[in-house]
Amino acid sequence: MEFTEVVRRRRMVRRYADRPVDPALVDRMLAHATRAPSAGFSQGWAFLRLDTRVDVARFWEVTTPEHADPDGKWLTGMRSAPVVLVPLTSKAAYLERYAQPDKGWTDRDERRWPVPYWYVDAGMATLLILQTVVDEGLGACFFGITPERVDAFRDAFGVPASFQPLGAVTVGHRHPDDLGSKGSPARRERRDVDEVVHRGYWGS
Repeated sequence: MEFTEVVRRRRMVRRYADRPVDPALVDRMLAHATRAPSAGFSQGWAFLRLDTRVDVARFWEVTTPEHADPDGKWLTGMRSAPVVLVPLTSKAAYLERYAQPDKGWTDRDERRWPVPYWYVDAGMATLLILQTVVDEGLGACFFGITPERVDAFRDAFGVPASFQPLGAVTVGHRHPDDLGSKGSPARRERRDVDEVVHRGYWGS
């Protein structure tokens, strides 16, 4: 698929067909994720791969908020995904990398960082997953894990405290009757390029 088409077709899919995903395709998604840029080549990301019915069911069991409607459209659709990928990031990996001799920030002071690149880099890795999904003709949706459920998630899957989940990505074949919810774009127009690009000077 042409890259322009990959970008154009990327959208969040919230309902999936009852079909397995080829494990080789999941391998490719994760391999591409590790090609994302990272500050100082820290590579402080990690990815939890859940692609068995037992593991996926456990994920939803421990991350679903108590107030959520178990029979609601969103949750029912999302639970139909056969694969869940959880991108995580380690701030400690970045602070340690930049304390090494070629960087020299031995105090590990977070104030040295203009923005928390451990989140930026993991976000770029996640986007590569989403783009690979489109290129393979599949559907995906990135969503957050509510803060009150993060500890339960860690306990269920043995995730160390040094890694923070960015959220999760459901992956699967699009349901034939639901090729992807339009979500907010159905209610809000996409901003034109000229509205968000400032050439030479803000507002120009």
